[in-house]
Amino acid sequence: QLQIVESGGGLVQPGGSLRLSCVASGITLDDYAIGWFRQAPGKEREGVSCISYMIGTTKYADSVKGRFAISRDKAKNTVNLEMNSLRPEDTGVYYCAAGGRSSWYPCQSQLFDVWGQGTQVTVSS
Repeated sequence: QLQIVESGGGLVQPGGSLRLSCVASGITLDDYAIGWFRQAPGKEREGVSCISYMIGTTKYADSVKGRFAISRDKAKNTVNLEMNSLRPEDTGVYYCAAGGRSSWYPCQSQLFDVWGQGTQVTVSS
Protein backbone atom coordinates (compact mmCIF):
# COMPACT_ATOMS: atom_id res chain seq x y z
CA GLN A 1 0.00 0.00 0.00
CA LEU A 2 1.35 3.38 -0.99
CA GLN A 3 2.10 5.77 1.83
CA ILE A 4 3.47 9.29 1.61
CA VAL A 5 5.33 11.37 4.18
CA GLU A 6 6.32 15.01 3.74
CA SER A 7 9.09 16.85 5.53
CA GLY A 8 11.02 20.10 5.36
CA GLY A 9 8.55 22.77 6.29
CA GLY A 10 9.28 25.57 8.71
CA LEU A 11 9.48 29.29 9.31
CA VAL A 12 11.48 31.38 6.86
CA GLN A 13 11.87 35.08 6.17
CA PRO A 14 10.65 36.60 2.91
CA GLY A 15 13.21 35.98 0.19
CA GLY A 16 14.41 32.82 1.87
CA SER A 17 14.41 29.23 0.71
CA LEU A 18 13.07 25.87 1.85
CA ARG A 19 13.25 22.37 0.47
CA LEU A 20 10.30 20.03 0.94
CA SER A 21 10.66 16.29 0.51
CA CYS A 22 8.04 13.67 -0.21
CA VAL A 23 9.04 10.08 0.49
CA ALA A 24 6.88 7.23 -0.75
CA SER A 25 6.86 3.75 0.67
CA GLY A 26 5.06 0.57 -0.20
CA ILE A 27 5.32 0.84 -3.95
CA THR A 28 7.53 2.36 -6.63
CA LEU A 29 6.22 5.54 -8.18
CA ASP A 30 6.75 4.88 -11.89
CA ASP A 31 3.00 4.45 -12.44
CA TYR A 32 2.14 7.68 -10.69
CA ALA A 33 2.18 11.41 -10.93
CA ILE A 34 3.25 13.28 -7.80
CA GLY A 35 1.94 16.68 -6.91
CA TRP A 36 2.59 19.35 -4.32
CA PHE A 37 -0.46 21.26 -3.16
CA ARG A 38 -0.91 23.96 -0.56
CA GLN A 39 -3.73 25.33 1.50
CA ALA A 40 -3.71 28.68 3.24
CA PRO A 41 -6.15 29.48 6.06
CA GLY A 42 -9.58 30.26 4.64
CA LYS A 43 -8.57 29.32 1.10
CA GLU A 44 -9.07 26.33 -1.12
CA ARG A 45 -6.31 23.84 -1.73
CA GLU A 46 -4.34 24.74 -4.85
CA GLY A 47 -1.87 22.92 -7.04
CA VAL A 48 1.68 24.20 -6.72
CA SER A 49 3.63 21.81 -8.93
CA CYS A 50 3.26 18.33 -10.36
CA ILE A 51 5.60 15.84 -11.99
CA SER A 52 5.24 12.72 -14.04
CA TYR A 53 7.42 10.37 -12.01
CA MET A 54 8.37 8.08 -14.88
CA ILE A 55 9.33 10.67 -17.51
CA GLY A 56 9.96 13.74 -15.37
CA THR A 57 7.72 16.26 -17.10
CA THR A 58 6.60 19.05 -14.82
CA LYS A 59 3.94 21.69 -14.36
CA TYR A 60 3.92 24.78 -12.14
CA ALA A 61 1.32 27.21 -10.95
CA ASP A 62 1.89 30.66 -12.45
CA SER A 63 2.46 32.08 -8.99
CA VAL A 64 5.55 29.93 -8.39
CA LYS A 65 7.12 29.71 -11.85
CA GLY A 66 10.77 30.67 -11.77
CA ARG A 67 10.91 30.36 -7.98
CA PHE A 68 10.03 26.72 -7.25
CA ALA A 69 11.52 23.58 -8.76
CA ILE A 70 10.15 20.05 -8.48
CA SER A 71 12.40 17.05 -8.99
CA ARG A 72 12.46 13.33 -8.39
CA ASP A 73 15.08 10.97 -7.04
CA LYS A 74 14.24 7.53 -8.29
CA ALA A 75 16.86 5.83 -6.17
CA LYS A 76 15.19 7.18 -3.04
CA ASN A 77 11.55 7.04 -4.23
CA THR A 78 11.40 10.72 -3.37
CA VAL A 79 10.06 13.92 -4.88
CA ASN A 80 11.50 17.24 -3.74
CA LEU A 81 10.18 20.78 -4.01
CA GLU A 82 12.87 23.46 -3.91
CA MET A 83 11.29 26.79 -2.96
CA ASN A 84 13.26 30.00 -3.45
CA SER A 85 12.45 33.70 -3.16
CA LEU A 86 9.64 32.84 -0.78
CA ARG A 87 6.87 35.34 -0.21
CA PRO A 88 4.36 35.73 2.63
CA GLU A 89 1.62 34.56 0.25
CA ASP A 90 3.43 31.21 -0.04
CA THR A 91 2.43 30.48 3.56
CA GLY A 92 0.26 27.43 4.07
CA VAL A 93 0.18 23.72 4.69
CA TYR A 94 1.94 21.91 1.87
CA TYR A 95 0.75 18.45 0.91
CA CYS A 96 2.31 15.82 -1.30
CA ALA A 97 -0.03 13.49 -3.16
CA ALA A 98 0.06 10.66 -5.68
CA GLY A 99 -2.31 10.25 -8.59
CA GLY A 100 -2.62 8.47 -11.91
CA ARG A 101 0.11 8.90 -14.50
CA SER A 102 -1.70 11.59 -16.46
CA SER A 103 -2.63 13.64 -13.42
CA TRP A 104 0.57 15.70 -13.59
CA TYR A 105 -0.66 18.01 -16.31
CA PRO A 106 -3.99 19.16 -14.90
CA CYS A 107 -2.27 19.14 -11.48
CA GLN A 108 -5.67 19.34 -9.79
CA SER A 109 -6.19 17.95 -6.31
CA GLN A 110 -9.32 15.95 -7.17
CA LEU A 111 -7.22 13.76 -9.47
CA PHE A 112 -4.86 12.68 -6.67
CA ASP A 113 -5.77 9.78 -4.43
CA VAL A 114 -3.06 9.23 -1.83
CA TRP A 115 -2.09 12.13 0.41
CA GLY A 116 0.51 12.85 3.01
CA GLN A 117 -0.23 14.51 6.32
CA GLY A 118 1.08 17.91 5.25
CA THR A 119 3.89 20.17 6.42
CA GLN A 120 3.55 23.81 7.49
CA VAL A 121 5.41 26.52 5.62
CA THR A 122 5.35 30.00 7.12
CA VAL A 123 6.96 32.95 5.38
CA SER A 124 7.16 35.89 7.73
CA SER A 125 9.58 38.48 9.02
